[in-house]
Amino acid sequence: MEQAISDSALALVSAGACIIYPTSTQPALGCILTSAALDNLYNVKKRPSEMPVSVGVVDLEQAANLVELTDDIPEILSSFPEGSLTIILPAKEPLDARLGTNKIAIRVVAHPTAKALLRACGPLTATSANISGTPPAATCEAAAETLRQAGHEVALVAGETLGGAPSTLIAWYSVCDLPDCASIEVLREGIVPAKEVIAWWKNRTSNSGETPGM
Repeated sequence: MEQAISDSALALVSAGACIIYPTSTQPALGCILTSAALDNLYNVKKRPSEMPVSVGVVDLEQAANLVELTDDIPEILSSFPEGSLTIILPAKEPLDARLGTNKIAIRVVAHPTAKALLRACGPLTATSANISGTPPAATCEAAAETLRQAGHEVALVAGETLGGAPSTLIAWYSVCDLPDCASIEVLREGIVPAKEVIAWWKNRTSNSGETPGM
């Protein structure tokens, strides 16, 4: 169920504050994609700056403003539950290093409240709403309480999350640094088992008989 997003929460996010919002897996911690907002997010999470965070988008149309999409991206996303995959793709233009610079991890969110938030604010970070190295909170409210008790001001959009494993993280073949690279790599197994992703890839490439992206 979609939860209402207050004008005050939207104002805080637009000013560079962090916001906790629900996804189809775990609560996410979002901020706009500016250096100042990322400074704040990394301070809140106590996350090392060399560890990039992912970006949440409403749909591929929104993603296309940030990354280069290949023709087969819609196919893999439609083959698994919406929101279950995060895919690293080439950036259209270099972004902050904490977003991956030239390789950006994109997640098309599924939760209706997350979609409403991203329609209103534009793309936001989609990292877990916890202090780095600690277990993710089960609910958005619990995540907000933990971060606020640590002295941080964070906005909150309530909403149910399923918990459990995060999205599965895939490096798409188009970000491979090797010449003639035509494969994908599962970097983090999450809600979708790695073997299912690899099986999908093998089935697709064997059926098409073509080099991906060509």
